[in-house]
Amino acid sequence: MINRKYEFSWELLGNITKGRPNLGPNTRIEVYRLMQFTFRDVMEQYIGMEKTDQIFYEAGKLAGIELYKNILPKGKDFNAFVRNLQETLRDMGIGILRIEEADLEKGSLILTVSEDLDCSGLPELGYDICIYDEGFIAGILESFAGKPFKVKEVDCWCTGDRTCRFTAEPAK
Repeated sequence: MINRKYEFSWELLGNITKGRPNLGPNTRIEVYRLMQFTFRDVMEQYIGMEKTDQIFYEAGKLAGIELYKNILPKGKDFNAFVRNLQETLRDMGIGILRIEEADLEKGSLILTVSEDLDCSGLPELGYDICIYDEGFIAGILESFAGKPFKVKEVDCWCTGDRTCRFTAEPAK
C-alpha cells in the first residue's frame, strides 16, 4: 500500500470563512492558471506529456466526483441535474455550461463550457488544453449516471474556437 500524505477529502478545502475573513473565497483566474500551468510544466519535465495528461484527467475526474458528492443535489431527473450543474458552475465561477445535444437513450452528450477557468482568453496554441476539464466532466457525469464516461474536448479556445466543446460517451 502506498503511503499517502494528501489523500483527498472535502475537509482539505478548509473553513474559508474562518481562514480568510478579509479576502473571502475568491481569487483571480491568474492564480489558478499559475498553479495549473506550473504544475503541468514541472510534471512534463519529470514524467512526460502523456503521463501528465493522464494525471490531469484523473485529478479532474476526482474533483468532479467530489463536487457532485458534496455540492450537487441528488436525483435521477436529467433536466434538474443539468439546471443544478449549470447554476453551480456559474455561481462558482467555473464556467457557463450549455448542453448542445443529448441522446439520453445512448447516454451521449455534446456540451460546451464558455468562460472556463482553463483557457478562455489564452492565445491560440494550436492544441486543446482542457484535459483537467475532460476528467472533471467525466467525474460529474459518472456520479450522476452511475456508470463511467469518456469525455473528450473537440473544440478549444486555444485552437481558435471561442468556447470549449466536449463529447461525452459512456465508457466501454
